[in-house]
Amino acid sequence: MNIRKNIPGNLLTKVGTAGLLCLLLTSCLKDYTPPNINQPTALLSFVQASPDEQPLDFFLNGDKVNQSAIYYGNYLNYVSAYAGSRTANFYTTGTTAILLSATITLNPGAAYSLFLANVPTSPEVLLLTDTLTKPVAGSASLRFVDLSPDAPNVDFAIKGGAVLVHNMGHKGFTTFLSVPVNPGYTFEVRKSGTTTVLATLMDVPLAAGSVYTAWFDGLATPTNNNDRLSLNVVTNAFFN
Repeated sequence: MNIRKNIPGNLLTKVGTAGLLCLLLTSCLKDYTPPNINQPTALLSFVQASPDEQPLDFFLNGDKVNQSAIYYGNYLNYVSAYAGSRTANFYTTGTTAILLSATITLNPGAAYSLFLANVPTSPEVLLLTDTLTKPVAGSASLRFVDLSPDAPNVDFAIKGGAVLVHNMGHKGFTTFLSVPVNPGYTFEVRKSGTTTVLATLMDVPLAAGSVYTAWFDGLATPTNNNDRLSLNVVTNAFFN
């Protein structure tokens, strides 16, 4: 399971200060124009959930976000991005071959996750607002996103326990749900209304005060072993 940087509970009240974000985050996005610490900013993370896509580079307007090629299944930690209307451009790594260009809107002081979805012949983006609030005592927050373009509608469940999400379709998503902490959940994605398991993720610890996103991706009719249906979990934030 991948872990993101700690985001203190008061970070979103300080998101307008780009210099502070540079200290707290894994990397900082700077526009080609001179940085203006008074210009409103947002937080943006990225998940590459488009199976069979070539390694890519991610740009906001003319500014490259990633430091190395982004492969299917990779994600980028939150970066600081100027708020407003931005153009997300995706290129085949090291070339000028554009895969997709999409306009996204980032509100000042907000946090977002941007997903590249669907197959290479029909790429799409999904931009979700990340509600990074501290979970209630003794619990974690967990969101589920369905990004498999050809799987049937699914249920998301704890093995041997509750079904957390019912009948979710492609590009569907939940809010952040309150889930009891556990040192090692096994999560299952099942064909909706059945016990047929499409993907499993074992030994997932959910810690008190942490915020997570689980996403289901891959192909029900895979062309290779790398694009089979899979379930992933990432930590968006954890609070002291």
